[in-house]
Amino acid sequence: MKSFVSLTSVAAPLPDADIDTDIIFPARFLLLLDRRGLGRHLFHERRAQASASEPFILSQAPFDNAEILVAGRNFGCGSSREQAVWALADFGIRCVIAPSFGEIFYGNCFRNGVLPVTLGDPEHREVMTAAATGAPLTVDLEAQAIRLTAGRTITFQIEPHRRDALLLGLDQIGAILAADATDIAAFEIRQRDQAPWLHLDRGKLSFFDNLGSKDEK
Repeated sequence: MKSFVSLTSVAAPLPDADIDTDIIFPARFLLLLDRRGLGRHLFHERRAQASASEPFILSQAPFDNAEILVAGRNFGCGSSREQAVWALADFGIRCVIAPSFGEIFYGNCFRNGVLPVTLGDPEHREVMTAAATGAPLTVDLEAQAIRLTAGRTITFQIEPHRRDALLLGLDQIGAILAADATDIAAFEIRQRDQAPWLHLDRGKLSFFDNLGSKDEK
């Protein structure tokens, strides 16, 4: 998983509340198994329903190259589909800023290298206003801060274990191995002593291998 330390990008403003995962990634595309290319289906209905004179925000320059999305309250509610986060990541969105998130969507973001930032209403309004100007914002995970072009800095909080995993680019398995490698190694040594039959030497035939070879004769 790609690490997240600091990101500077224009931020696409999407103020609508209660955008669920079916809006983010419609159910009819769930049969697509490859994560690559899912970004083309991101917000499919919103894009299709928008007019040529007023296209959807992620179809407008400069927001079509945004790596930050400033969303409304309860973003990512509804279905637990992880494809919603996959589509955002494939499109290029690496950070979503909102007053609140759907709980499962929030967890899925961390598992896929996307940083979800929760802000209080006053700070969120300030970031949304700054995003609408098209000026770039900086999201610094190491400092847990958002820097606006006017010199304003807004701080946020991320759980330490999730912050560390994103900074190091560790998925769930990687985070477990990094945190518990010593305990895992100790368990394997203990298990070899207590249940050696589970760790047969590949160079030696087991009892069952011998049975098989006799049957073949």
